[in-house]
Amino acid sequence: MRVYDFIVEKANGEPISLEQYKGKVLLIVNTASKCTFTPQFDDLQKLYEKYRDRGFEILGFPCNQFGAQEPGSSEEAVAFCQLNYGVEFPIFKKIDVNGEGAHPLFTYLKKQAPFQGFDETNVNAKLLKLMISDKNPEWLVGDEIKWNFTKFLIDREGNVVKRYEPFVEPSDFAHEVEALL
Repeated sequence: MRVYDFIVEKANGEPISLEQYKGKVLLIVNTASKCTFTPQFDDLQKLYEKYRDRGFEILGFPCNQFGAQEPGSSEEAVAFCQLNYGVEFPIFKKIDVNGEGAHPLFTYLKKQAPFQGFDETNVNAKLLKLMISDKNPEWLVGDEIKWNFTKFLIDREGNVVKRYEPFVEPSDFAHEVEALL
């Protein structure tokens, strides 16, 4: 099984096969418009602009499971990204990434790139861990997505290469994207 085997939905509910991204390097991200990490949209868009002509795509999936930080509709999430951050990469229908209702794509991604722990030298990582411990301690165990803006890097063959936790900025791994292109 590969990423290309999954069907997702555009914000308007239209199904789309990830097969259409075959041969491209992908970054798949669960997003939210009212999150501490929301400003990452800026850097994600810059990364997209820099590499899209070389076969790079970012796929955003709004999620409301973390602090109810994506309360609106899928269409509202898309509009927010475009109006506030000039996002040009696709933002899909809102989904769940954890629990029984988790979208199969994210269940697959979590299995392919398990959680590697919190970087205790990173202040944002420490703060995130404390917040999760307080609000959603069940997400601290296993490979569950810990918060919004968890990112998965996929190579041109559809293999999951790496998982980046929310506190990892897109600029911190741009060289890894470039290496796959």
